[in-house]
Amino acid sequence: MVDVLVVGGGNAALCAALMAREAGASVLLLEAAPREWRGGNSQHTRNLRCMHDAPQDVLVEAYPEEEYWQDLLKVTGGQTNEYLARLVIRESSTCRDWMRRHGVNFQPPLSGALHVARTNAFFMGGGKALVNAYYRSAEALGVQIRYDAPVDALELQDGRFIAARIGAERIEARACVLAAGGFESNREWLREAWGQNERGEWPADNFLIRGTRFNQGVLLKFMLDAGADRIGDPSQSHCVAIDARAPLYDGGICTRIDCVSLGVVVNRDAQRFYDEGEDFWPKRYAIWGRLTAMQPGQIAYSIIDAKAIGRFMPPVFPGVKADTLPELATQLGLDPVAFERTVRDYNQACRVGKFDHTALDDCHTEGLTPAKTHWARPLDTAPFYGYALRPGITFTYLGLKVDETAAVRFGDVPSDNLFVAGEMMAGNVLGKGYTAGVGMSIGTAFGRIAGTRAAAAARRAHSEGARHAAA
Repeated sequence: MVDVLVVGGGNAALCAALMAREAGASVLLLEAAPREWRGGNSQHTRNLRCMHDAPQDVLVEAYPEEEYWQDLLKVTGGQTNEYLARLVIRESSTCRDWMRRHGVNFQPPLSGALHVARTNAFFMGGGKALVNAYYRSAEALGVQIRYDAPVDALELQDGRFIAARIGAERIEARACVLAAGGFESNREWLREAWGQNERGEWPADNFLIRGTRFNQGVLLKFMLDAGADRIGDPSQSHCVAIDARAPLYDGGICTRIDCVSLGVVVNRDAQRFYDEGEDFWPKRYAIWGRLTAMQPGQIAYSIIDAKAIGRFMPPVFPGVKADTLPELATQLGLDPVAFERTVRDYNQACRVGKFDHTALDDCHTEGLTPAKTHWARPLDTAPFYGYALRPGITFTYLGLKVDETAAVRFGDVPSDNLFVAGEMMAGNVLGKGYTAGVGMSIGTAFGRIAGTRAAAAARRAHSEGARHAAA
């Protein structure tokens, strides 16, 4: 019997496994995916949002706790547990040295992107490099790792973990950490969560999955059915507007369309439906998936002109290109008359001041609904470009309710040997919305807490077992 069983193979699971092992526990990690697809959604990440009160290694200026908290409060609309959110924020300021000890490297601050270089530490080589570093370190420390090992059930007794099951196989441990992700890859569950809209559509049928195909939510559903306390709305998620040509799974960051704030976004009726310039892109990019999901056919179109080229991260697929607006509309399958009217109304409403995409500038619209509050410039310089957008689900927010100990709770009573981290509990902090890098902050903070607590629970169980044997 091992001391600590970790179910999952992404950032949170690996942090838990490493912390438990460092605390002296024997650890077995079960990853549902094959080795080549290990790492869950973490393999697609890029950075970690970090609090800091002064310039630090790869972070410029300062990003104090209160500003981080206000950013999180704004994007979640208050749907967050402040105590747990602040715990995550504080943990984000002290974890990088520990990460480096396990082989994670960070790249220097990004030039020309001050607001990101100030708030987010970027992994050298991205999330795949981070995942590989953690696996190498875990193996070197003696963590046992099994791939192709999807846990489908747990044995529980009065809120205590007894064993995990992979089909007929039974695996006992003195303590367990659940970090097996959400249910974003489970199409039927997504359909159930989103239901049918007033147009008779099933929105989830048009969703793409940015991350791993292995997050089916099997263990999450088991735990909820077993009476674990829940948190979060099943229809809420990290949902990004991505290229409609992206693959069904594992498109990752290269399919994201980042030019939204530099132009306009229209639906299939060629109508604008939201303020494209509401806030800096790292704070607001994750609202556009859900906005697109609410549009007819769950599709939208990001439109820019030549002035925007070079100002955003280019996606993997080139945009549709045309020398005139009617030609662009035709290529995108939009009504040219309605499209031209929308762009004309927008252009006439633009009040261009000093354009600055690194600041909340004074370029805005007047007399237009919805308004564009920053970075509003007329679309008047050929060639014009268009990108068809679909909702891209990264991870879901329905999860297990926790406190600062990361313990799974049953009827508000915490388990003494069953803990949870990562996407399976992120809804405690993220009720809705997202700001770049906070998912990794949550996974790192609660993975480390869960691993430490699980090792302590295993020590207690071992001591009690020894006392019973002696008696």
